[in-house]
Amino acid sequence: MSVSIHIPTPLRQYVNGSDQVEIEGNTVAEVLERLMTEHDQLRKHLLNEDGALRSFVNLYLNDTDIRQLDHGETRTSDGDQISIVPSIAGGKATTATELPDLTHEEILRYSRHLILPEVGLEGQRRLKAARVALVGTGGLGSPAALYLCAAGVGTLGLIDFDVVDETNLQRQIIHGTGTVGHSKLESAQARIKDLNPNTHVELFDTRLVSDNALEILKDFDVVVDGTDNFPTRYLVNDACVLLGKPNAYGSIFRFEGQASVFFAKEGPCYRCLYREPPPPGLVPSCAEGGVMGVLPGIVGSIQALETIKLILGVGDTLIGRLILLDTLKFKIRELKLSKDPECPICGENPTVTELIDYEAFCGIGADPVYDGPEITATELAGEMKNGADLLLIDVRELHEREICHIAGSVLVPLGELPARLDEIDSHRETVTYCHRGVRSLRALEILRAAGFASVRSLRGGIDAWATEVDPTVPRY
Repeated sequence: MSVSIHIPTPLRQYVNGSDQVEIEGNTVAEVLERLMTEHDQLRKHLLNEDGALRSFVNLYLNDTDIRQLDHGETRTSDGDQISIVPSIAGGKATTATELPDLTHEEILRYSRHLILPEVGLEGQRRLKAARVALVGTGGLGSPAALYLCAAGVGTLGLIDFDVVDETNLQRQIIHGTGTVGHSKLESAQARIKDLNPNTHVELFDTRLVSDNALEILKDFDVVVDGTDNFPTRYLVNDACVLLGKPNAYGSIFRFEGQASVFFAKEGPCYRCLYREPPPPGLVPSCAEGGVMGVLPGIVGSIQALETIKLILGVGDTLIGRLILLDTLKFKIRELKLSKDPECPICGENPTVTELIDYEAFCGIGADPVYDGPEITATELAGEMKNGADLLLIDVRELHEREICHIAGSVLVPLGELPARLDEIDSHRETVTYCHRGVRSLRALEILRAAGFASVRSLRGGIDAWATEVDPTVPRY
């Protein structure tokens, strides 16, 4: 039986960049074993030390969740598709008995809503009464905030602590060139007020953490997850479960996106889908992996749409469904999600009954992920100036090297490094570098495990080199 296996973007580097692999096998277990035999680097990412599927990896046979099934007994048919889906977020949300009236100006402004039978006057009043919290005003939060504001949501709570950077403007459309260097909250508030002065904006200029999440989110009807990191994503999920709030979830990477609504009262939560996060460094951030600027506009708009449906209590929301969006091929897939009875926070016997240390939970915190030595950009420049015989290995991708590189370095992309160790002189002092220092630390560990005695990683990557040593090097 020939089975097609869909390979998600973070794992494609281990299958020569392919997004789909054809494997022969009569059962799911047989197909997976042959896949990992042919591409052995996948094994450690898919299986734990006991040989069981890792908790942050889901499997679907065609569109059916088979995580809980015996893979050795689950038979495959010719033409089946197995999807590997790693983690890369009903009812009426507004419960007010007395809805606010609309002014004549608002009736005119929302006239295209009012003539929709699914919205009408009462629905628009529900939107006006609603309170929506947006965690983040970045790539996802920007379009979500703009469309929720334009739709007439009465109160938006914006949670962010960052400032606008030039690199944000390619996708974070709520901000502009004139607000670079300014608070994202102030920038977003000004744009929202210009778009719809009827929307009240509440600002929370802080990082959402365990100590403040419940207090901040408790008075909102729906939470829109616009986060870009796993600790905050799990924090948002757990806070929503504990508070009984629906969580309009979205995530993006390169050309791919995910969207769902997690609402433990009526369906699964994020932990039902991904009980644990992937190890640090496995899934690159947008800063490391890149993102097509239009993509968060699409996914953030889906989050806004689902939020509006929750408020109105109309249509079929994405509760219990996960949308997978591949914009490079423009394929949209829908997977059914099931509530996990063993979920640690919303299952039958929850073990998570309060917010925890999410940095530690995701393997980030006081204990460094890597213990290898690092070198600063200024230290590296000094050693090079003094004639040190250093081998500089650029572990980024070719398209990144075409933007900029350190003179004299050689390109060995991280995904190719294990297979190209014989090309590297193990007796030379070696320094690995990437964009901002994450991938180079992973490369350092690979080299050390292979017996390379003297390896260091450039702290902060070529971005630090551009800011501290050579300002002629373009930043990206």
